[in-house]
Amino acid sequence: MHALVTRGTPGLELVEIPEPETPPGHVKVRVLRAGICGTDLHIDAWDAWAQSAVQPGVTVGHEFCGEIVEIGEGVTDFAVGQLMSGEGHVVCGHCRNCRAGRRHLCIRTSNLGVQRDGCFAELVVIPASNVWVHPGVTAASATEQQLDVFGIYDPFGNAVHTALKFPVIGEDVLVTGAGPIGLMAAMVARHAGARHIVITDLAQARLELARSLGFRALDPREEDLAAVQRELGMTEGFDVALEMSGAPAALVGIIENLNFGGRMAMLGLPSAPIELDFGKVVSHMLTIQGIYGREMFETWYAMAAMAQTGLDVSPVITDRFAFSDWERAFDRARAGSAGKVILDFTR
Repeated sequence: MHALVTRGTPGLELVEIPEPETPPGHVKVRVLRAGICGTDLHIDAWDAWAQSAVQPGVTVGHEFCGEIVEIGEGVTDFAVGQLMSGEGHVVCGHCRNCRAGRRHLCIRTSNLGVQRDGCFAELVVIPASNVWVHPGVTAASATEQQLDVFGIYDPFGNAVHTALKFPVIGEDVLVTGAGPIGLMAAMVARHAGARHIVITDLAQARLELARSLGFRALDPREEDLAAVQRELGMTEGFDVALEMSGAPAALVGIIENLNFGGRMAMLGLPSAPIELDFGKVVSHMLTIQGIYGREMFETWYAMAAMAQTGLDVSPVITDRFAFSDWERAFDRARAGSAGKVILDFTR
């Protein structure tokens, strides 16, 4: 089968590798869609993080959906032919957090496409405990749009985990970063009952996409957030902030614009050390909560329920490329002006 692997140097390589075995407790999946993530771009660049975290020769990719084609010994809850999405964090099941039901905090997490072979391949094998089945739909009956969205349930889950970390009903929400996950987080907050939602970014193409989705979106270098608050009739600052960019200036701006007692959920990984006014954090009684991945599997139930009640995140998917055209897909994702870029394994 064909797989996209890293050789421990800049650039990925599409190679022919043997079809994987299906160990006990695992399922084999025919990949139908896969999303390109920032993690994949880091591995492609073979930057300092990739060199420290990734084993050369691994098949990359961790966001995907597919059809179960083989069941390993001992698997009783799933069947060949089911359409599924994959949870990319494989946990040990034995550490304190796993045993307490906090699997997203497992201290021995092994990541699909990083420490173990991932989904940028025709077939992928994952533990049955990492399977999320989509009931009532098969690979044959699913629409193109359904497959596209099922292929990004991993980052959709990041957005849900971040947006729902704090109550947002009736609250004013600031989202910093209009990338695909930031846009999905804003859509989740709106679906969950937020009042005003403002999105910031530096890329005009992403701001335009945010505006096309009905959000107030701005470049903070060109518009003042305090003025926007006055424009919207906000007199006390934002109640909740979702930091999705990793930009140091964004975090500083959030601190300046949160209400007393404001809360921030922080998914973006900082690109550089950040100097914060912790005096304001203390005196304004601000809460800063780091977010990593998805709560397994509470977040999955939440996003499935929202999808069933009308939340459609498909507009954040702006580009779809055939798997064989992966180089162009990576170029598009790397440019930073697209929404979500996905690979289609069916053509």
